Amino acid sequence: MQWPQPVEYYTKHRYDDHSVVCYNSNITHEGSLWRAENPVASTLPVFALQLCLIIFFSRVLIFILKPLRQPPIVAEILAGVLLGPSVLGLNDFFVKYIFALKSLLALETVANLSLVYYIFLVGLELDMAPIVRAGGKSISIALLGLILPIPVGIGLHHLINSNHNKPKMGEAAAHGPLFWGISLAATNFPDLSRILSDVKLLHSEIGRTALSAAVITDLCSWLLLVITMSISNAGKYYAVSSTFVFVCTCLFLLRPALKWLIRVSSKDGNYNEFHICFVMTGVVACGLITDACGSHSIVGAFMWGVIMPKGELKDMIMGKVEDLVKSILMPTFFLVTGLRVDWSSISKDSDWGLVVLIIFLAASAKIVSTFLVAIFCNMPPREGLTLGSLMNTKGLLALIIISAGRDMQALGPATFTVMLMSFWVMTALIGPTLAFTYKSIKTSRKNRYRTIQSIKPEAEFRVVACVHSTRNVYGLIHLLGASNPTKQSPLLVFAIHLVELAGRATAMLIVHGQCKASSAKAKVQTDHIINAFDKFESEHNGVTIHSLTAVSPYATMHDDICGIAAEKRVHLILVPFHKQPTLDGGLEDGNPSIGIVNNNVMANAPCSVAVLVDRGLSASGPTDSHRSNRLQQRFALFFIGGPDDREALAYAWRMSENPGILVTVVRFLPGDEVKEMTITDFPGEENVEILTALAGAEKEKVIDNEFIQNFLSEISSNPSIRYAEVLVNNGDETLKAISTMENEFTLYIVGRGRGMVSPLVSGLSEWSDSPELGVLGDALVTSSFATNVSLLVVQQGDVDAGEDRGEKFNEGGVLADQFGGQGAWQSPMKKNVNGDFDLFVNQNQNQNGEGEEKDEEKGQQGHFQVNDTNLHPTKL
Repeated sequence: MQWPQPVEYYTKHRYDDHSVVCYNSNITHEGSLWRAENPVASTLPVFALQLCLIIFFSRVLIFILKPLRQPPIVAEILAGVLLGPSVLGLNDFFVKYIFALKSLLALETVANLSLVYYIFLVGLELDMAPIVRAGGKSISIALLGLILPIPVGIGLHHLINSNHNKPKMGEAAAHGPLFWGISLAATNFPDLSRILSDVKLLHSEIGRTALSAAVITDLCSWLLLVITMSISNAGKYYAVSSTFVFVCTCLFLLRPALKWLIRVSSKDGNYNEFHICFVMTGVVACGLITDACGSHSIVGAFMWGVIMPKGELKDMIMGKVEDLVKSILMPTFFLVTGLRVDWSSISKDSDWGLVVLIIFLAASAKIVSTFLVAIFCNMPPREGLTLGSLMNTKGLLALIIISAGRDMQALGPATFTVMLMSFWVMTALIGPTLAFTYKSIKTSRKNRYRTIQSIKPEAEFRVVACVHSTRNVYGLIHLLGASNPTKQSPLLVFAIHLVELAGRATAMLIVHGQCKASSAKAKVQTDHIINAFDKFESEHNGVTIHSLTAVSPYATMHDDICGIAAEKRVHLILVPFHKQPTLDGGLEDGNPSIGIVNNNVMANAPCSVAVLVDRGLSASGPTDSHRSNRLQQRFALFFIGGPDDREALAYAWRMSENPGILVTVVRFLPGDEVKEMTITDFPGEENVEILTALAGAEKEKVIDNEFIQNFLSEISSNPSIRYAEVLVNNGDETLKAISTMENEFTLYIVGRGRGMVSPLVSGLSEWSDSPELGVLGDALVTSSFATNVSLLVVQQGDVDAGEDRGEKFNEGGVLADQFGGQGAWQSPMKKNVNGDFDLFVNQNQNQNGEGEEKDEEKGQQGHFQVNDTNLHPTKL
C-alpha cells in the first residue's frame, strides 16, 4: 500500500529567517473510516504521533544516561534534537508526514500551554524563606556571580555574528545579546538540586550554599527576563510599567483576597474539584493578562503560583497536575526546542572552530565569576571550583530565556543553536565532573569515626536521633534524657524525621525553622514529632534540638543520615528497631525497609550507632536530674568484650551520672569448662588467618581489661553504678544468668559484638534473624523473660581493624569452620538433678569442693554469687 501524498502548500513570502506558507484544504469523505484521505493530514493524529515519539525517545535516553549521572533534562534536550531537522529531520519521510510545517502550529500551542502550567508549578513550590534567611555568602555568590556572565554573553553574541555580513538588525534583534547574557547568568534550581542529591552533596555546606545562591539567581534572572522582553516590544515603557503594576497587585491585593476566598469557600479545609478548576483557570487568565501587558504569559502563571496559599490545597494541586504536566505535556516543549536547532545554519554562517571557542568561553564565564567570589568569601579553591561548576547548571530556565528570544526574533537560528549546544554541554559535564573530582562525605576520612569514648568530660555530646513515626519519638526522647545532659556537658540533638520519597524526582532536606516542608502529606506527624522534641528541649537546660525532615527513598536514606552525622561531627546515631512490640510481649513484623536502612547506617556511619528496641521505656517515667534516688530507674549493661561492648559501657557510664538512673554492669567471664585457644594450638603457615584472629582477640582482651580497670577506679565513689562478674561457659548459661534478673531492669544495654568470637554466646546465633542487634541482642529481644524490657544495642564507630576480622570470622569465617564460631561453639556443660544446666559451676568446684569458698571470696570483691540460680548483686 502506498503512503498517501502529503498536503500541498506553496510559499507566499520568504524572509531571511522565516517563510509564510499557505495550505490546501482536505476534502472530508463521509463514508471513510478516517475523516480525511490522509490521516496524518489531520491535526490530532499527527500530534498524538509526535507526542508518543518524544516521550519514547526521552524515556529511553533517560534510562541510558542515568548511569552517567545525567539529569533528565540532558536526555530530554537530546531527544528533541534527535527528532529535529539536524538528525531525523534529514529524512524526507519525517519532514513530509511527521513534522510537516502545518502540524507545528498545534505542537507549539501545546508546548507553550505546557510551559505556562509548568511555571505555575514552579511558583507554587517556591519558598521565600531560604532567600529571606540566606547568609551574606550566598547573596554575594548569587549577585556578584551575575556580573561577569552577562557582559560575556553579550560579547559572545556579537562575536558569532561578526564574521559574516548580515542585514541590519531590527529593534527586537538588537536585544539578542541581552538574552544571551541573561541565559548565561541563570542557574537552574531544580536540576541543581537533583545533581546534588545524586552525588550526595545535598546536605553538605557547599550544597546548601549552592542551593540558596541558585534560588536568588533564578529570581534575578526572571526579573531581568521580564525587563528584557518588555523593552524588546514596541511599547516598552507601557510593557514595563503594566507588568510591574500587575506584580504588585498580585502580591498586595490579590494574594490576601485569594486566601480569604479559598478559606471561605472550603469547609474545614476540605477542597474539591471546584477549587482545582478555579486555580487552573486562573493560571491561563493570569498568563493572558501579562501577555496583553507586553510581557510573557509565563510571568502571570508564575505570579499566580507564588500567591497561591500553601498547604493542603497546594498538595492537592501538585498531586493532580504535576505528573501530567512534567511527564506528558512538557516533552512537547523540548520537542519544539529541538525542532528549532539547525546545524546547517552554523555550517553556513559560522566557523566550527569559533563555535567551539564560544562554547568554552560560555561555559567558563559562570565558573570563573563564582570562583572569584568564593575565594573572596574565604572558601578553599577546590570548593570554589566545585561551587562554580554547580552554579553553571543550566536547565529549563535557560531554555525558556533563549526560546523567548527566538519567539521574538531576537535570536536567529545560528545563535539559538550555539547557545543550546552550550547549555547542553555545561549541564552534561557537571555530574561526571563532580563524581570524579569531589570526594563525597561517604568516602571522606576526615572527622570519621567519632565515638562516645572520645568525648571529653566538659565537651558537647552530639547525637542524631532518627524517627520514622510518632511511635519512635518518646522512647528516643526518654533515652536522650537518660544521657545526662548538663550545662558542663550539653546535649546537641539533630532530630531527623525520615519520610519515604514518593512522587518526587529529587530528595529533600527540610530544616524546620528555616524552610517549610514542600509537602504536607506527613505534616501532622512531623508537627507532632517536632513539638515533642521542642518540649523536651524546654524541660532540660543542657539540651539543644535541631529538627529536620529528610525525604528520600529507603535505598539512599542512610546516605542522608550518615551525611548529616559526618557534617555535624556527631558522636552517636540513634535509630529505632524496625519491629514493633505487641501487647503479649512479642514483636510484630514492621517495615522491612527500615531494617535495611538500619543495616546500611551501621555499615556506613562515621560514628557510633545504637539501635533502640522500645518496649515501654517511655512509660517508665521521666529521667530528669531532679528525681530522687527512691524513683531511680534501673538499667543493666552486659559486657562480654570487644570494641562495641566498650562503647556500650561508655554510654552506660555517662547515664550513671544522671541522678535518676541506677546502672548495673555485669561482666561475663569464661568459666573453667571453656577451653581457651592459644597460638600454639595452630602451628603451620596454613593457619595464618586463624592466628591473626587469635592475636586480635588477645589484643582486644588486653584492651578490655585495661578499660574495666579504669572504669572500676573511676566509679568507686559513684553510688549510681554497680559492678559484678559472672562465670559462664556458653550462650545458654549467659541467657539463663540474665533471666534471673527478670523484672529488675527497664533497659538492657549490650554491644553488637562485631568481629568478636566468644564462647560466651555460642549457640545463640542459630536462630538469629536481626543482624543489626548482634548475637546477644537478638537472643534477648526474642527471649521469653525480657518481654517488658527495652533493649539498646551499641556499635562503636572506629573499628576499622575489626571490620575485616568480623567479615571473616564473625559469621561463617575460617574460625567458624574450624571451631564453630559464635553460632556453633559448644563447650561441655553439666546437667543438674533437675535436668537443667548448672550456672557458674566450674570444674574445680565439682572436683575438690573449693569453689564455694572462692565464690564467697569473689562475692566480697563485687562478683555475683550463686544461690539456687538466683543472682544477688553485691554493691561496691
